Amino acid sequence: MSVWRETPTLTGRHVTLRPLHHDDRAALLEAFADLEVFTTFVPNPVTIDAWLDQLEIDKAAGRALPFTVLNPDGVVSGVTRFMRMSERHRRVEIGGTVYARRVQRTGLNTEAKSMLLAHAFEVLGVNCVQLRTDFLNHASRRAIERLGARFDGVLRGHLILGDHLRDSAVYSILAHEWPGVRRNLDQLMKRYGDEGA
Repeated sequence: MSVWRETPTLTGRHVTLRPLHHDDRAALLEAFADLEVFTTFVPNPVTIDAWLDQLEIDKAAGRALPFTVLNPDGVVSGVTRFMRMSERHRRVEIGGTVYARRVQRTGLNTEAKSMLLAHAFEVLGVNCVQLRTDFLNHASRRAIERLGARFDGVLRGHLILGDHLRDSAVYSILAHEWPGVRRNLDQLMKRYGDEGA
């Protein structure tokens, strides 16, 4: 099977990313229970089954590789994915990321992004990795910028999320920028030491 169609398991000190399954439903609902919807779509008991079904459709079509995020103790702590994948154009987006509140602002996210970027550039051989977030989500934008991604621009009126019309801030990392971004991520990870996520 092509590496563009198979969701790998990626393991680090602070996080493990493994293929997402319908069996993760209850654990994901528990992880997301204390989250408030701001500009990110957070699955809930009413929407999660359709959401999981759509992820399976996107994966089967070669558009996505979804991951369940586990903390160092193996507890389900969120989701992330490669999305808007194009093998022909050698590009992916890292997105659809939702974490339980208990793991936010820890080494888990930095290491997860580092492993996803390494897989994208070193295994998939992409030319570009894109990241998008709500223009108004300043915490998310700072986190993306801290990774070393460059700001490309804004997709105005890009998405309708409930009663919110979202402008999406678009960032990217190109293949020739990856070595510098990787060094930056290695430095960022040093601050977490051996304390765990």
